[in-house]
Amino acid sequence: MGDDAATRRARMVDDQLRRRGIRDERVLEAMGSIPRELFTSPDLEHRAYSDEALGIDAGQTISQPYMVARMTELLAVQPGERVLELGTGSGYQAAVLATLGARVTSLERHAILAEQARERLTALGLQDAVEIRVSDGSLGDTRPGAPPYDGMIVTAAAPAIPVELRQQLRDGGRLVIPVGSRDLQTLVLVVRHGNEWFETAHGACVFVPLVGPGGFPE
Repeated sequence: MGDDAATRRARMVDDQLRRRGIRDERVLEAMGSIPRELFTSPDLEHRAYSDEALGIDAGQTISQPYMVARMTELLAVQPGERVLELGTGSGYQAAVLATLGARVTSLERHAILAEQARERLTALGLQDAVEIRVSDGSLGDTRPGAPPYDGMIVTAAAPAIPVELRQQLRDGGRLVIPVGSRDLQTLVLVVRHGNEWFETAHGACVFVPLVGPGGFPE
């Protein structure tokens, strides 16, 4: 008989995250508590804790567990902070951020993914912590009067960092985004200090493309 989900989840945290350098205990605890199998398609539930990205509807993916942990750790979110996520996808990244105490606004261009993510987050009791809107999102939260965000996380690859995203960060805010070609990117952390934005690179990665004015042509 196979291991149960809790056992596989604990093994994922130990083998894929902790042993590969994820040090933020809050991130490890959050990812050890969220049933990742709820965020995959039924035919892929048996691979929910495998060390890989998995396909979901609309040609998108749920990221590899390590990449979710790495991006979350770089974002360094604190309870009560406002975070903008570009690309809701399955809703798993939003669930991790909400479990850490963030107030998440998540933008998703595919209505079917937005609805599925809302259902999953509601099932986990996280619906009040995450607002999901169907929107292009490639230029961030373009609503008039939208507040500056403490953190921003982009779960799709951009050819460059849109200036609009930089401007939507508060002073001291952090942006995590994969930047590069459609086939290969570098994970970049941007930290705002006044009117300066400091960038650091954090390894190679591969994401689906960010589509729209702030990303790649469709």
